[in-house]
Amino acid sequence: MENQSRISEFFLRGISESPEQQQLFFGIFLCMYLVTLTGNMLIILAIRSDPHLHTPMYFFLANLSFVDVGLTSSTVTKMLVNVQTQHHTISFAGCLTQMYFFLMFGDLDSFFLAVMVYDRYVAICRPLYYPTVMSPQVCALLLALCWVLTHVVALTHTLLMARLSFCVPGEIAHFFCDITPVLKLSCSDTHINRLTVFALGGTVLIVPFICIAISYIHIVLTILRVQTPGAGGKTFSTCSSHLCVVCVFYGTLFSAYLCPASVASEEKDIAAAAMYTVVTPMLNPFIYSLRNKDMKGALKRLLSHRRIVSS
Repeated sequence: MENQSRISEFFLRGISESPEQQQLFFGIFLCMYLVTLTGNMLIILAIRSDPHLHTPMYFFLANLSFVDVGLTSSTVTKMLVNVQTQHHTISFAGCLTQMYFFLMFGDLDSFFLAVMVYDRYVAICRPLYYPTVMSPQVCALLLALCWVLTHVVALTHTLLMARLSFCVPGEIAHFFCDITPVLKLSCSDTHINRLTVFALGGTVLIVPFICIAISYIHIVLTILRVQTPGAGGKTFSTCSSHLCVVCVFYGTLFSAYLCPASVASEEKDIAAAAMYTVVTPMLNPFIYSLRNKDMKGALKRLLSHRRIVSS
């Protein structure tokens, strides 16, 4: 390709330019990455091993945990290697590959959160239709649809980026290849790319968020109509974990991509990106396990079984 013949690699600035701070952040991010891997893998294993959790809600939770691992791995591992080797470059092909997986897993997070709240909406607001609406066939279809849509979106951005020319080696002011910092380095016309980011990116973020908001409005209205004392609170408790995850995920995501230019800065963008690519995937297993009795029970049984087997 023409642009690859002009430039073969980029320089990733990382979290900090200070060598002392880099080592500090290396330890912090390595610990968070290991916690993320352990926590989400435990969620997946617990759901797989417990027949009581073979329901649509936990089916999508297991997929969300897998996506969280992919999202963190696609961004953090390269940064950790760069800090350890003090070699802060990434090839042009490697940058595009990282961008593709980051976009796909990030969009999947958004889609799965929307599908999970739809599951709660049907269970609470349309309980008689739940076995039909959320049948295994429908769940598989929703899962496939999420993967296909996010693949198309990520591939579109990646291919549009691949057509650009990068005439001189540049420094990406980030710790991974995000779209906006890479576009700033191009010497080509990026109008189409920026328009696509606005159109597709806005759709991928806003549409699931609107679906989540509408679903929760219907859920709250349905719960308020419940006459049995205490039943409403018990019903809404099944949504509390998901609502916490939604607030953390979209709060950091909107602060990174919908922040006004007057208050935006590279440091704030990096901090927000670290929140939704590292901190949020790390917190999700704790939120779901600590606020969900079924999940806590499944994790206890899984860990006790592992101890018995190992002994």
